[in-house]
Amino acid sequence: MRFTRRIILAALTLLLPVPAALAQSPNPLPSWNEGAAKKSITDFVTKVTMQGGADFVPSAERIATFDNDGTLWCEQPAYFQLAFDRIKEMAPQHPEWKTTQPFKAILDRDMKALAASGEKGLMQIMAATHAGMTTDDFSKAVREWAGSARHPRFNRPYTELVYQPMLELLAYLRADGFKTFVVSDGGVEFMRPWMEKVYGIPPERVVGSSGVVKLQTGASGRPELMKIAKIEFVDDGPGKPVGINRFIGRRPIFAFGNSDGDLQMLQWTVAGEGARFAGIVHHTDAEREYAYDRQSKIGKLDKALDEAAAKGWSVVDMKRDWKKVFTVEP
Repeated sequence: MRFTRRIILAALTLLLPVPAALAQSPNPLPSWNEGAAKKSITDFVTKVTMQGGADFVPSAERIATFDNDGTLWCEQPAYFQLAFDRIKEMAPQHPEWKTTQPFKAILDRDMKALAASGEKGLMQIMAATHAGMTTDDFSKAVREWAGSARHPRFNRPYTELVYQPMLELLAYLRADGFKTFVVSDGGVEFMRPWMEKVYGIPPERVVGSSGVVKLQTGASGRPELMKIAKIEFVDDGPGKPVGINRFIGRRPIFAFGNSDGDLQMLQWTVAGEGARFAGIVHHTDAEREYAYDRQSKIGKLDKALDEAAAKGWSVVDMKRDWKKVFTVEP
């Protein structure tokens, strides 16, 4: 009788809600060194998920937004989308690209010139390479590129140059009831085909810069979406809070970036009521990755670094705070 009762009680226990903290691994961020950055994250998550606590946030409101370039994956020596190989594929139809930047830089493999084109170059690449294809064909081209293209320094697929500590952070937040989103200035059609596989973030939770598309009837007689050479929305700087409002509909309580292009997203996040978290990845490791901030043409971190110091935001020092950088070390 006692044995039967113990079985029943054990079964009922399994049906009870398990506190998030107890459901976690003892060390949910194993690639993070112990220190202020890691502690600021775990303290915040504990605070907003503690039922009955003063800072408790219902799971529906636990929105976390992440920049992509330089925050979730590497962005040097130039934004990875600038290396999208469709430029080479389309070059025979565009002889003017041989003398026009940023196209010339890609054709010449001139990474310095490519980096110098910065965000303006990225928008030019988007307008040119995204046009004249259906959204389905473009997604296929991106997946093929992601599977074959190699980084010039590390000689690995770009999708292997994602940050292991940030993948752990995404998983940690989701385990505690957060909804994780990417909010990036990269092209949304470029990011969506691979992000679910790499980050666990589905296409509907990816917010990015976008070009105009139009519905038309294809050769098969079926409707299709055709991409046009015109930028519709730039999801960078002040555009990030606008994009979050338009596509997510809730202000984040947790946001991570790495550059001045993320400053307004971080400011808007912490301007809300209740507990808030703003984090910055600071690239300080030239040996394992890259070291850059205030003077960089790619991922410039200047004003946001000063504001982080003034407002007490969490700044992650890559060299000091991360045991490893990439999911697959070069």
